[in-house]
Amino acid sequence: MNTNRGPASRGLVTGLPDWDRCGVMGVVNVTPDSFSDGGRWFDTTAAVKRGLDLVAQGADLVDVGGESTRPGASRVDADEELRRVVPVVRGLASEGVTVSVDTMRAAVADRAVAAGATLVNDVSGGLADPGMIPAVAAAEVPFVVMHWRGFSDGMNSLAVYEDVLGEVTAELRARIDAVVAGGIAPERLVVDPGLGFAKNAEHDLALVAHLRELRELGFPLLVAASRKRFLGRVLAGGADAAPPPARERDAATAAVSAIAAHQGAWAVRVHEVRATADAVRVARAVEGAL
Repeated sequence: MNTNRGPASRGLVTGLPDWDRCGVMGVVNVTPDSFSDGGRWFDTTAAVKRGLDLVAQGADLVDVGGESTRPGASRVDADEELRRVVPVVRGLASEGVTVSVDTMRAAVADRAVAAGATLVNDVSGGLADPGMIPAVAAAEVPFVVMHWRGFSDGMNSLAVYEDVLGEVTAELRARIDAVVAGGIAPERLVVDPGLGFAKNAEHDLALVAHLRELRELGFPLLVAASRKRFLGRVLAGGADAAPPPARERDAATAAVSAIAAHQGAWAVRVHEVRATADAVRVARAVEGAL
């Protein structure tokens, strides 16, 4: 089945605000073990405050997650994920924040949507939980389909490609077909190339260089490069040099955000918002001057 009939513009996703530029998705990790900021926002009150701060800095929506997907991470149980995520979603939604939930579990997606989340961001694209696609279809909310080959504890061994752009595109297309066949409307889909997931630095850089080609799938594109390993490798300047810590990669993240915005990304997902919010606005202004 050919489902290449999604929204042609980078900004239109049914069920979400339509921005006039690349959007900015701020990240709130309610986890003790995120690669980037694990433990900093583990308390519900601190996590809600963090989300509100990200909006004040320019985030258009806030992505709340309760399970680390860093390479090598083990899964948290469903009850614990619910305990972490739902109160934060509810708190942010009650303040008028547009909230997405970062989860691979249908039960967490259901409860988060009931608490006020308006988008489900599943890094497995619905592969991890067979109940996810029916749940999102019934909820009638937007859904992020990410390129995914396996869980975090084994994904590094799956980073094998002969043609990373061609293979990621084909695998995303097949997953989109399955998601639409499962009942999620095409106009509610966003695609994500899955930077850092079963990919090495060379793979990630190749995908960033060819975001325009990924947009030819016909769906809005989410780019999540924030603080990831490939940026650390670039900043290290050599294969044998130690990469800077994750929190020292925000300028590099903003650079990728500007590149993604220029190539037509629907949104970028970042841990620190202010520099990226500036970057996407500058990219939009330059486009307007052409």
